[in-house]
Amino acid sequence: MGVVRIDSLDDARLDAYARLTEVQLRNKLEPEKGIFIAESAKVIERALAAGHEPLSFLMEEKWLPQIQELLAKGCGGDAAGAVDAHGWQPDDIPLFVAPDEVLKKLTGFELTRGALAAFRRPRQKSVEELLSGARLVAVLENITNHTNVGAIFRSAAALGVDAVLVTPACYDPLYRRAVRVSMGTVFQVPWTRIGSEASGTPGHPSAAWADEGIPLLHRLGFKTAALALSDDSIWLDDPQLAREERLAVVLGTEGDGLAPETIARCDYTVKIPMMHGVDSLNVAAASAVAFWELRRR
Repeated sequence: MGVVRIDSLDDARLDAYARLTEVQLRNKLEPEKGIFIAESAKVIERALAAGHEPLSFLMEEKWLPQIQELLAKGCGGDAAGAVDAHGWQPDDIPLFVAPDEVLKKLTGFELTRGALAAFRRPRQKSVEELLSGARLVAVLENITNHTNVGAIFRSAAALGVDAVLVTPACYDPLYRRAVRVSMGTVFQVPWTRIGSEASGTPGHPSAAWADEGIPLLHRLGFKTAALALSDDSIWLDDPQLAREERLAVVLGTEGDGLAPETIARCDYTVKIPMMHGVDSLNVAAASAVAFWELRRR
């Protein structure tokens, strides 16, 4: 299809950008038919490099050459009509180009980061598939802040975490803001969901995932370390942790932290040594400290 110039957001082909909610984009009943949105050339480049299938692009005219170049590279070269290993061709992907004033109506700000792109959601792997060969993994329990989810993925990618597991109540790593904050590292660190759909009331996140999730991690050879403040917590640099061959670090949401049931099921309860009366860090900052210390195992 190639370049399509538009002057209005009323075009039905722009639903993914202008009208569909995140729930509709996810398509929870059939996730493989769902869509996620990537923002900025860097994030789009990482999505293409990870093998994700683009469905369309939306941008201002000035970004068109850069996106066309990324598409060519994503298909394994600069040759016209090159076919990606997943079966799509650059010429089949619509590149919607709109004036700046039209895009401002969509985003509320100038697209200084470049283009937007809609990608097909990948099939999620099982926990067993994902953790084959992994040694250090992170588990995100019910983290309900997209910025924190994205920041944790960025730290995981930078500091050598092999995989990330997210519980059913944890916010979606492919949510637009989480992807943006992660700078596209959600496409570089393998991840999937662990545990059954959570139950419980709002404000009281369930630890139901742990009933099956932690025994599964044990069967796969992982010891589990809950990052939490308690009287029996060991320090993050404790030699016991360094001796573990496979370790899953469990991180909880802001405020409430990990559920007591989750902490009770874990092999270790771990805290970061602190000074000046500070008792805790933001979960994204704490994850970076934990990943850095534990990667040295």
